[in-house]
Amino acid sequence: MNQDQLKQVTTGKGFIAALDQSGGSTPKALKLYGVEESAYKGDAEMFDMVHAMRSRIVTSPAFDGKRVIGAILFEATMDRQIDGVDAATYLWEKKQVVPFLKVDKGLSDEADGVQTMKAMPELDALLQRAVAKGIFGTKMRSVVNAANEKGIAAVLDQQFAVGQQILAAGLMPILEPEVSIGAADKKEAEALLKDGFLKRLDALPEGSKVMLKLTLPTVEGFYGELVAHKNVVRVVALSGGYPRDQANVHLSKNPGIIASFSRALTEGLSAQQSDAEFDAALDKAIESIYQASIT
Repeated sequence: MNQDQLKQVTTGKGFIAALDQSGGSTPKALKLYGVEESAYKGDAEMFDMVHAMRSRIVTSPAFDGKRVIGAILFEATMDRQIDGVDAATYLWEKKQVVPFLKVDKGLSDEADGVQTMKAMPELDALLQRAVAKGIFGTKMRSVVNAANEKGIAAVLDQQFAVGQQILAAGLMPILEPEVSIGAADKKEAEALLKDGFLKRLDALPEGSKVMLKLTLPTVEGFYGELVAHKNVVRVVALSGGYPRDQANVHLSKNPGIIASFSRALTEGLSAQQSDAEFDAALDKAIESIYQASIT
């Protein structure tokens, strides 16, 4: 594991950009960016369009390691180039932004109030490719829709089991059990989640450390014990569907947690903007998320 990257992720001031929209969420991301579905035919053209959007973000002067300490990539982005350089290499060597990779293959159908991750039989091969490409860590998402003890235990057991597989490959896992912001019993679900996390974090083998990506909690500062845990490198927060301003307000009330926003980062960016307009809009977005992350 790259020690300079580990130091930046552990102590760096700023946030992690989530640039990892995959197949299902890409048309929506492009539409918000001002690219209608009629502008492309099939998945190949769609991913060309979204790669152009991500490249525009990453190559912007507004985007660098002074405020953006890391970025999460989709697998197809890792396999592509930015300005003629492999994406992960470009991020670290040109921008000093630590590269992460989304590794999950989507969600299973809901059971016991949760959606676990689909099976990942190709994960070991993907992790080997990620290491070869210079990726530092990974991210994988499950969803909690209700305060169901059995379901939340299943989500956490799976996250920690796959996390061990990722650690064994020499990468840093970001465990992401997203609690739906629409859950009727969100607060209760968060209590079960925190208890389950603390139990499993305490049981990690000596020297094993993970990162966590969580929905901003209903009770301000509720995840303070997770932030302080000796086996947690960093806790990052997803925007969860909140508009950026609202997500930033929530984030600023949770000391020690930094942003890992996706849609909230790209809000207000458009394919129709000139480069100057685009860079100004991105700079404003990055600065607002940065300020909320360092409080």
